[in-house]
Amino acid sequence: MDTRQLEAKAREVRRGTCQMVHRAQTGHIGGALSEADYLVALYYHVMHVDPANPALPDRDRFVLSKGHCVEPLYWILADRGFFPACELLRFSQPGSRLIGHTNREVPGIEMNTGALGHGLPGACGMALAAKMDGASWRTFCLLGDGELAEGSVWEAAMFASHHALDNLYVAIDRNHLQITGPTEEVMALEPLAERWRAFGFDVDEVDGNDIAAVVAALEASFGRSGRPHLLILDTVKGKGVSFMEGQVDWHFGRLTPQELEQALEDLADPADAANEEVAS
Repeated sequence: MDTRQLEAKAREVRRGTCQMVHRAQTGHIGGALSEADYLVALYYHVMHVDPANPALPDRDRFVLSKGHCVEPLYWILADRGFFPACELLRFSQPGSRLIGHTNREVPGIEMNTGALGHGLPGACGMALAAKMDGASWRTFCLLGDGELAEGSVWEAAMFASHHALDNLYVAIDRNHLQITGPTEEVMALEPLAERWRAFGFDVDEVDGNDIAAVVAALEASFGRSGRPHLLILDTVKGKGVSFMEGQVDWHFGRLTPQELEQALEDLADPADAANEEVAS
């Protein structure tokens, strides 16, 4: 997909995420919307995966360490054909395998996550396994910034550096908010890039809600070897929805019908609005 198509897909993902959360009346929607551009870049441009064969041995692996923000990942997997899209209607409903955190019963999900701090250690194991097997597939892992208060994250970072896991591509959804408030007030992270460099990572920082910039940063990192990679995604919590952007209260939320209507209007394709103006 080109940049314009990726941007359109990200709007679709966000609209679908809002509909899922409204239907289920549960969901960590703020962080789901902030991470959407990165997930779209991975699944529609970067990663080698096969929906017809989710267990393909040479597939790239992705671990959503911030597993509570699973809604856009489920939507993308359904859109790519890993499982029927009609299952999205039962997100977070009794008996559904589409629970509120990543679930390995769902095709395309590599690891159950949700207890924060576990995803990166698992991803490190995957990357090391590829190294040991002489395999060319890559491992991607997305962390939340509030998640960085977990000590297991930094243990895994030391492990990745020690083993020179240059087939490991870690990203942080740096939306600056966690459930109890701004990250810098809860547990200060800055200077974040310098901390990861001190742990031996190759570090880039990018506007995480600019898909073209995300793709360019990922592709540039593929040309560098010797160290694990980290991409700090500067994002906006609740990105794309006017009343959610930058609001800690939307870390978790339930959308009313009126709020859903406003969210879908905010996330409409600008080209559609322009065409309506011309037609009128």
